[in-house]
Amino acid sequence: MNNLKDTNEHHHDHNIKLHLSLYIIGLIIYLLSLLINPLNIVNVSFNEKLLLIPIYIITLLLTGYHVIIEGLEDTVKSSIKYKRFKPNVHILMTVAAIGAIIINQYHEAIILILIFAGAHFLEDIIEGRSKKEIEKLMNLNPTEARLIDENGNITIVSAKELKIGDKVRVLVGDEIPSDGIILEGSSEIDEATITGESVPVLKAKDDIVFGSTINKSGTLTILINKNSDETIVAKIIELVSNTQTDISDTAKLIKKIEPIYVTIALIIAPIFYLLGHYLFKWDNSAYRTMVFLIGASPCALAVTDIPATLASISNLAKHNVLIKGGSYLSNLSTVDVIGFDKTGTLTNGKPVVTDVIYLDNLTDDKKELYTNILYSMEISSNHPLALAVINYFKDQKDLKIESENLIGTGIKAIYKNNEYLVAKPSVYSEVNDEIINKTKILENDGKTVVYLSENKKIVMVIAFLDIIKETSYNALNYFKAENIETLMITGDAKNTANAIAKSTSINKVYAEIMPEDKLKIIDEHKSLSKNVAMVGDGVNDAPALANANIGIAMNSGTDIAIEAADMILMKNDVCDLVYAHKISKKLRKIVIQNIFFAMGVVVFLLIMNILNLMNMPLAVIFHEGSTLIVILSGLRMLKTIK
Repeated sequence: MNNLKDTNEHHHDHNIKLHLSLYIIGLIIYLLSLLINPLNIVNVSFNEKLLLIPIYIITLLLTGYHVIIEGLEDTVKSSIKYKRFKPNVHILMTVAAIGAIIINQYHEAIILILIFAGAHFLEDIIEGRSKKEIEKLMNLNPTEARLIDENGNITIVSAKELKIGDKVRVLVGDEIPSDGIILEGSSEIDEATITGESVPVLKAKDDIVFGSTINKSGTLTILINKNSDETIVAKIIELVSNTQTDISDTAKLIKKIEPIYVTIALIIAPIFYLLGHYLFKWDNSAYRTMVFLIGASPCALAVTDIPATLASISNLAKHNVLIKGGSYLSNLSTVDVIGFDKTGTLTNGKPVVTDVIYLDNLTDDKKELYTNILYSMEISSNHPLALAVINYFKDQKDLKIESENLIGTGIKAIYKNNEYLVAKPSVYSEVNDEIINKTKILENDGKTVVYLSENKKIVMVIAFLDIIKETSYNALNYFKAENIETLMITGDAKNTANAIAKSTSINKVYAEIMPEDKLKIIDEHKSLSKNVAMVGDGVNDAPALANANIGIAMNSGTDIAIEAADMILMKNDVCDLVYAHKISKKLRKIVIQNIFFAMGVVVFLLIMNILNLMNMPLAVIFHEGSTLIVILSGLRMLKTIK
């Protein structure tokens, strides 16, 4: 597949070089012909005509080869494919040039093609700028890896050959060849290619690393856990490739009406000639008909959307947002409702200790003892709440207590003949009113509560909360200001969800929701003719992401969520969705401006032609100038929005 793509790109580059070479040769021949006779061919002798006319025709064919061939070839192929006449937009210029030749306007025909074809090359160069950032991403894949065999020997192999279960050595300065888990060593990893963060991240044993990131400070041994076509970078490249083919609804509409528009122009042209010649008695009606074809050509209209959309996608790629195609970006500006998963999307996804309450009659020594016991019981557990305790009490003393995990209940341990239990409130049958009241207050704030007891007597109350990201507040406030309805759709408890909603601008909360119910909620809002987006990161979010008009996944999410989504936030920050929405709104505004400008120039040229105030070279300059202005207007989307 990649070889075929490389071959096609090489063929495309070769064609551009060939067409440009022919254009330059034709231009040189034309300039030399002006040395023979710079005057209009009507005023030269018959012998000079025999010499000049073939030169002019050859010049026309050489300089306009690529636009003439493109106009005729695409028209024939499309007409055969769809079994009806589907002309290419360049056919109008080709007909105008041929018409100018027929009426002996050789210089006009050549100038027409010279300007049109030259502008066409310039358009390719300008449009290429909008693809620059996207093409950079296509070269991210690592090339080599240091494979460790069963005997511990190291062999240099292609990174594409790596498979799940292989072990590789990564030296300082090396690219990590594929996604994997660190078996030995620690190092700072530059993950800028994945997350956009310029500050290296410290990684050690059991941490996950990504292919194409750079090992900055220590030697690592890594266990590969993804095949080369399943890595994060591979998925990024696949997404980026898709953006080249998926276009917005506006671009699709323009492409659809283009052949109809050109067909109508070709039908009107002879009518325009007959009316001018017989009704208005124009002595130059044939010439003005050729100018009509030039003015009516919708070249500027054809580039009102796609260059601007590609520039927008490029801009988003630089700002850590990947989008699968222009249609999704275009739809984002008209979104009415955004549904957010809670854990890992609006919140950090990791609970932290927020409250530690001791019994009032405990001495400082007893508090210190119970804190050490709690820390020592949790230190061997990998439960999210245990990790929160370990992080919160990281300076406490490890008493080397052997603890027992009670599935569905908590953790039990014996220390100095006393029994200790860390468990949720429902486990305890006897709890005094003071603790019950404190627990209710904490739970009403959306916090998870556990108790530490000594010989069945509660001595500590510990509360946890998955903290909402600071950037989530900013994002939700922005969408509120934009009159976009926001939903929280989560499987978490109602108290937790409602507590978070109270502190944010969330309009509506759906809590204790199953995955299939998330899908139903999205459907309900879509049934009200609303444009619905969904943001999530888990397997349970995937059905809703796939069913929403626009699915948005966090880069830290599961593979299936990323696969189901239309947009990926590489830094796991919903504020990047705000940036994407601003880009989408600006894109829509620029595309509308471009369309009005393009059609305005067409109307202007037609009116000036009817008034006999427009000649062929000037019409081409206006026509091609408007096309270049529209493309340059679209390239404004490359600029960062503050």
